[in-house]
Amino acid sequence: MPKQGAFTFVLHSHLPYCRKAGRWPHGEEWLHEAASETYIPLLNALTDLINDGVTPRLTIGITPILTEQLADPTILHNFEEYLDEKIVAAQADIDRLADVQAVWEAAQRAETEPEPEPESTPLLSSEELESLITKNDALLSSTAGDSPAPLHAGLLSATTVASADVAEIDEVVDADVEAELDIEPEPEEPAALEQPDPHKAYLAQWYRDWYSMIKRSFIERYNRDIVGAFRQLQDAGYIEIITCGATHGYLPLVSRDSTIYAQIAVAVQSYERHYGRKPKAIWLPECAYRPAYYPEDRSETERKPGVEEFLEAQGIECFFVETTTIEGGAPLDKAEGKILGPYGDTLRKYVVPVTREVPPTGNSTLQPYLVGLSDKVAAIGRHHKTGLQVWSAEWGYPGDANYREFHRKDSESGMQYWRITGPKVDLGFKDYYHPDWINDKIHAHADHFTNLVHQVISEYRGQTGRYGLISSNYDTELFGHWWFEGVDWMREVLRRLAANPDIDLTTASEYIANNPPRESLNLPESSWGSNGTHQTWLNPETEWMWPIIHAAEKRMEGLVAAYPQTDGDLAEALAQTARELLLLQSSDWPFLVTTGQAQDYATKRFNEHVDRFSQLADAIEANDLGLMRELTASFNDLDNPFPTIDYHVFAAREGLVA
Repeated sequence: MPKQGAFTFVLHSHLPYCRKAGRWPHGEEWLHEAASETYIPLLNALTDLINDGVTPRLTIGITPILTEQLADPTILHNFEEYLDEKIVAAQADIDRLADVQAVWEAAQRAETEPEPEPESTPLLSSEELESLITKNDALLSSTAGDSPAPLHAGLLSATTVASADVAEIDEVVDADVEAELDIEPEPEEPAALEQPDPHKAYLAQWYRDWYSMIKRSFIERYNRDIVGAFRQLQDAGYIEIITCGATHGYLPLVSRDSTIYAQIAVAVQSYERHYGRKPKAIWLPECAYRPAYYPEDRSETERKPGVEEFLEAQGIECFFVETTTIEGGAPLDKAEGKILGPYGDTLRKYVVPVTREVPPTGNSTLQPYLVGLSDKVAAIGRHHKTGLQVWSAEWGYPGDANYREFHRKDSESGMQYWRITGPKVDLGFKDYYHPDWINDKIHAHADHFTNLVHQVISEYRGQTGRYGLISSNYDTELFGHWWFEGVDWMREVLRRLAANPDIDLTTASEYIANNPPRESLNLPESSWGSNGTHQTWLNPETEWMWPIIHAAEKRMEGLVAAYPQTDGDLAEALAQTARELLLLQSSDWPFLVTTGQAQDYATKRFNEHVDRFSQLADAIEANDLGLMRELTASFNDLDNPFPTIDYHVFAAREGLVA
């Protein structure tokens, strides 16, 4: 019996470039957390399914800049150290809590044991009494020199008392008396004992074992090669790895077509080097799309090409867009967030006019569409209804009370020992996490999602008679890192869908190849950012960045024009300059500034790459070979992605896509 429709998870894996740029709270530890909590658990889930005889299929994007970092020896060495640190931290909690338990148990035993009988004062014989009197007389005599001691010997005179601090004298007298009579001082009030916490101790052991398992998987199962492990799954036909802009540059807001070309061309080159083939699909950074338009200044070109034209020139046949880009209407879940303040719009004269408010179109995200004038590049829209089950904080599975709480961490070890408990429960009142409670929840949520997918596919087939595709799109790090149980949930969804007689598990490019799009759409300029616009990346907090980016684009084009053919130190310096330009173009820097998640860090990182670019450009323009050589070596030690980059990718090409 033919299947009614198809399904694919589309996962977008991305982190900013942070190699040798800090560890915690901002920097390389972002990579370590994602690798331990998301990437290796996902590899384990897929491998376990295969070992169980299940054929998992999904689409996963790993951005070029993330791929470069996950393949970097320094990152991998530091990642292993990070795992050891987590294991040691959990063990320290185990030891500390064991000590608390031991002290508490000892105190409890002491309270229940009978107190020993006090020792009786021994009775002295007449000889012992005579000896004691003789010793006492000798002690009194020693206080008066050669004269016999008076009866008041040893007491302080009235004159001494009058001139001394009475409180101090009392302390001295009391201490002397206690010492002479061997009297024990009054004991201090004992501090309250820390109560034992057996469930927290159990969780510490659970985390120690969990991180130990992740380390074993990294070393023994994947031979310390995360990128290679994903490549093997693709080579075996289980997954499709898609690409992205080289450094996640926000394409609609750059000023030069050379930048769009470079971001995509370098991405393809990096993909071929790591995965041994060309990519067929791409996740545009932030799902940000720019259609073709007529520029106000037409001195260089009459027409700026749409993003799909650059993709077609690189052999890429598919990309993904936000739901409303296909269906119209108001922004939904991922794109409907509100950010206060006035934000500038990017107003353009489009080749195909679009309205600011997109009315419902009647189109469906269950079908791919050819884009613009291209007959080779298709867009697939994110399916909203299934996405809501994971993205929504109010309705989604990750908000279940029994799942692990992300935001509360132990003050000593940093371990996350608590569960969500409830939607409005303050962090200080969260209950402890219970790993043994979650299995039933995972299976129940996997059943619900599978039934939802089946319902949507069946209804669409019944209404249209067409074989549709649900593309359920998410940030990969949402699973495992933010939603700790999410990878296990995904594993169980894939297990169920693989066995479903009505649904094909597929990948994006496979679906397009087997079901070529029938219709074309002229897509509006859009993103999956707040309100579906550019305002997350262009607003009063970040607008200062864009003139700097635009000036650097133009300057790089000038350097390429000035040195069309070169080699040696100058070629290396130009390549490093191109590297720094790609890094300063990352959409992560304005995003982190806008959201406030790491505003100072992002500003610093952006300015560092701008400064390195400028220093190299100055040295090249001054033809200072010595300084060029010095700066290239210094900056390449810090910023070394894309080792085979050709600086000619930034040659001026306004209006051209190749």
